Amino acid sequence: MATVFSSSTTHYGSSVPYSRSSSSLNGHHQRIGFSSSSSFQERVLPAKVSLQYVRNSHQNMVLMQDGAVATTATPVGNETPFKKLKEGLLSGTSSEECKNAAGFDANENESTVSITVVGASGDLAKKKIFPALFALYYEGCLPEHFTICGYARSKMTDAELRNMVSRTLTCRIDKRQVWPFLLLNCDEKMEQFLNRCFYHSGQYDSEKNFSDLDKKLKQHEGGRVCNRLFYLSIPPNIFIDAVKCASMSASSGNGWTRVIVEKPFGRDSESSAALTKSLKQYLAEDQIFRIDHYLGKELVENLSVLRFSNLIFEPLWSRQYIRNVQLIFSEDFGTEGRGGYFDNYGIIRDIMQNHLLQILALFAMETPVSLDAEDIRNEKVKVLRSMRPLQLEDVVVGQYKSHTKGGVTYPAYTDDKTVPKDSLTPTFAAAALFINNARWDGVPFLMKAGKALHTKSAEIRVQFRHVPGNLYNRNFGTDLDRATNELVIRVQPDEAIYLKINNKVPGLGMRLDRSNLNLHYAARYSKEIPDAYERLLLDAIEGERRLFIRSDELDAAWSLFTPLLKELEEKKIIPEYYPYGSRGPVGAHYLAARYKVRWGDISLEQ
Repeated sequence: MATVFSSSTTHYGSSVPYSRSSSSLNGHHQRIGFSSSSSFQERVLPAKVSLQYVRNSHQNMVLMQDGAVATTATPVGNETPFKKLKEGLLSGTSSEECKNAAGFDANENESTVSITVVGASGDLAKKKIFPALFALYYEGCLPEHFTICGYARSKMTDAELRNMVSRTLTCRIDKRQVWPFLLLNCDEKMEQFLNRCFYHSGQYDSEKNFSDLDKKLKQHEGGRVCNRLFYLSIPPNIFIDAVKCASMSASSGNGWTRVIVEKPFGRDSESSAALTKSLKQYLAEDQIFRIDHYLGKELVENLSVLRFSNLIFEPLWSRQYIRNVQLIFSEDFGTEGRGGYFDNYGIIRDIMQNHLLQILALFAMETPVSLDAEDIRNEKVKVLRSMRPLQLEDVVVGQYKSHTKGGVTYPAYTDDKTVPKDSLTPTFAAAALFINNARWDGVPFLMKAGKALHTKSAEIRVQFRHVPGNLYNRNFGTDLDRATNELVIRVQPDEAIYLKINNKVPGLGMRLDRSNLNLHYAARYSKEIPDAYERLLLDAIEGERRLFIRSDELDAAWSLFTPLLKELEEKKIIPEYYPYGSRGPVGAHYLAARYKVRWGDISLEQ
């Protein structure tokens, strides 16, 4: 039986409240249904927390200056604050359990976290960063005292920022949550979050403007120990100016200061090294968090769990049993107005050198000494340094052209008004990479990434070797690839892990087919998968660097791709053209065939 709650709970706002009706966001009052449960206390409440405590805990609330609602109740337990917090968020616990696991104690108000989104008026901030911060707040996974400040050159008031941000916020509803834990509904949570959001206009290269930002942050920090996180959601050509000003004029005087840097991290080895050198003039390496949001994807983070916690996989994870590994990224749309930015980088820099190469390193690394960030990153660097230099003959590049389908004409890449008509920038690339070490010697790692293809997906495909002397070869005919076991990790969309096996079709005859042992996340887990930015922002607040890129990792990645990129550009290699909405250039199939591989995503049985 479902109980329906409407927007009627008392709002505890800040001393400068932001009033917003539900209709301004959703057009009507939002109603959220939650399942009741007869075994509520047994399923949801921590063992040492009584139902009476939950009913009464919200009555002793104190309004803080920064908008926080403090309570005299102290959570049970002595867990480490952020380690258990993240486990709670990502394993699907309720928001109250998440708070308890995090060790958030309203009486311990000596510290606060100020998160400044530099470039707050940009698309990334609006579509990803602010929604991710709200999701963390909604789950109860931000500290008791926090402030979010948008910083950009645009003139904007606090109210205008809040109105802009409110249009992108949504609530994640967990069906297992029940009424005592939902004292505040979605709209009221949004109002509380928006009351913590402020705006400061300024230039990215002005120390005075950042000094004024510092004063504004101090007003909201209320004399507490202040920890400050700056998210640089700005073009790379102004990274250094912003970092310099933030470091000199707005860094914390009594807590930590950290900076999240978005890709691209340069265009090649030289520019990347120059960027790193400039950043380190103002920041220590442990203050720099180079974000690659693909490392925050649920299925990517699950790679090490799948391999190192399941006995059946680790013994097979080598050249003895694996025939090839495919890392595939495809988008079903073109540049769509971003051509000016994209044309300066291309698909290799935009996707392969970072997203796919990072996944490859995680997949192929040796067992780390521990789950400590440095131990994991050490193993990733070893993989990258062991890779064979990329040769031009092992790479295929393409560019999408105009195509008419179903009466609709799709534009070519060079039809984008922001792209030069004679551009040779690849929108598609396929490459064969090899790792020269004992575990992976001779195994082709095939990468493929492209825009304007037939589907949108990202997946890892592990094709195993043929069974030697297979007794059932005659049942598959001459196409032995049909009898090959394949492990597929679908990163997005519709996350899943499935293993293709051979199986006898029920009946009196001996007919075989391929079946999937399937872990479909949507069917198995009721909890919505957190966005990658939520995980990475939480890690940055915690100081967990495992999913962020270290400077020597970056150097090794660029060392692999820079010679190839220079050769492509110096020789002005003409890309192979492919129709918008197709499966990509034919050359990619010839590249795979050279290593006796068939792309897994084009077979009839995907």
